[in-house]
Amino acid sequence: MNQLFFALILMGFLATGWQQWQWLPEGNALSPMQILSKGMMDAAASSVTLALGLIGSMALFLGVMKVAERGGLLTILARLIRPLMVRLFPEVPAEHPAMGAMILNLAANALGLGNAATPFGIRAMHELNRLNPLPGTASNAMALFLALNTASITLVPSSVIAVRAALGSREPAAILATTLFATLCATVAAVVAARFFQRWATPQPAGVAENRGDEPAAAEEANSLLPEIAAGYPAWVSFLAMVLLLAFVPLTIFYGKGFAVWVLPGLVVTFLGFGVWRGVRVYEVFVEGAREGFETAVRIIPYLVAILVAVGMFRSSGAMEVLVQLLAPLTTPLGLPAEALPMALLRPFSGSGAYGLMTAIMQDPAIGPDSYVGILVSTIQGSTETTFYVLAVYLGAVQVQRMRHTLAAALTADLAGLAAAVWICTMLFGDR
Repeated sequence: MNQLFFALILMGFLATGWQQWQWLPEGNALSPMQILSKGMMDAAASSVTLALGLIGSMALFLGVMKVAERGGLLTILARLIRPLMVRLFPEVPAEHPAMGAMILNLAANALGLGNAATPFGIRAMHELNRLNPLPGTASNAMALFLALNTASITLVPSSVIAVRAALGSREPAAILATTLFATLCATVAAVVAARFFQRWATPQPAGVAENRGDEPAAAEEANSLLPEIAAGYPAWVSFLAMVLLLAFVPLTIFYGKGFAVWVLPGLVVTFLGFGVWRGVRVYEVFVEGAREGFETAVRIIPYLVAILVAVGMFRSSGAMEVLVQLLAPLTTPLGLPAEALPMALLRPFSGSGAYGLMTAIMQDPAIGPDSYVGILVSTIQGSTETTFYVLAVYLGAVQVQRMRHTLAAALTADLAGLAAAVWICTMLFGDR
């Protein structure tokens, strides 16, 4: 991200410098450098304005999600996917703590609870490392878990919906269907790729490793929920839930436009109603979650300022227009307009950078949040995790230096998620 941030600013400056060198004053027209300076300051101001407008949306969505989480939705989802996880990870004993931590991590990611997912993921990696016969080398189970983590099925991309709402989208929740489809495809690709690539990775001897040491405090936070999901639901219940989830995808393809307007109010009523049914004090818990949403919106201001200023300089210099003209003939026929290509390339490397870039793209008056490009970049942001960040944090937590086929499987899932996002957005919103 450091290199990309500086590269955008440097290219914007050099392109403007070249124009300034050849510029001839005409009346009261601004010089290229004055236009660049104005673009920088406007981008910095708009980033703060956006963050302030985002506070309300983030507070609403995180408040609603906190009610659902407190009502036990995370545990219910974790128990639903337990039978599938046991089959995906035959080398991990069904009652081992690693299995429970992995399930809770993927369930938290599915609900868009990124802050809750990380402690579960760290706990899972430590437990998997205790089963690892080669400390310092990623096991097959670790590689598959991390690939699933980067492509995890997402049911509610709450932060992206909040940004779209803050930018004045008429259908902020329109990306629910596209995100679900893209993450389903990415998840299937992650499993297939991990199984495929492990054939050529260095084989591991059988055996069980000794305890690898103490876990960090963040991982210990995951302990309390593990007993609640130990039993899981019967296999037929999980199978029925999976069928219903898969049936939802074609329904959104055929009826997505009419369905989208019901999603946002329906989610709020459903999650708050679920909390009431589970005996949650919905008002107090909502306020607690809304407070976290406020803090999150304030925390992202520096990231928004950095990326929006860099993108603003790149656009004001005319370099963005040149890049679009060069790449459009290659990417547009594939359904990936050149305006969205930087987002696709940046997403695996930087979550905050991609977040800011998505915002900058949708802020462009010529694009907007409800255009095809706006929906596509929103889907890309909600479809995959920041791959290199996930690998660095989780592998670093257990001091794994040799990742074997982990990166290949994760990037394959990213590519599948991108291709699926382009296809589903073209099917549903290609006429915008």
